[in-house]
Amino acid sequence: MKANGLIDVTNISSNTTFDVDIVRQAVLITLKAHQTEDCEVSVLLTDDTRIVELNRKYRGIDAPTDVLAFAQLDNEDAELVESNILGDVVISLETAERQAKDETYTFEAEVLLLTVHGVLHLLGYDHQTQNDASIMFKKQDSIMQLLQVQQ
Repeated sequence: MKANGLIDVTNISSNTTFDVDIVRQAVLITLKAHQTEDCEVSVLLTDDTRIVELNRKYRGIDAPTDVLAFAQLDNEDAELVESNILGDVVISLETAERQAKDETYTFEAEVLLLTVHGVLHLLGYDHQTQNDASIMFKKQDSIMQLLQVQQ
């Protein structure tokens, strides 16, 4: 399977650099693992200030978070529209860096984990119930193994 879509990764964090090419690769591998092609995904790497604004606006939570996912369509609408835009993932590099230190992961592994997690949300996975969480996290772990990232 080849991915024919567009994967746009942008880093607007004012104080943290990160290789956008490995994020792009993580998105591609996640899409391939889900047998999804011909779609567009945007990933924005940012800082806590910006993600707090988004978290407040869209979730009513006035605090930083690690990752937000904004699906273009919900699963019910996906078959009604021939759009190939999957959605947007926003990752706070500052939060990822703190979490990596807390969990003794590498910073790179944490950002890739958040990337995979966010794209899985765009693909319709969630962790609202214990069963859904089990399914999503198994998929996430298998993709992280494909990425050969030590968590």
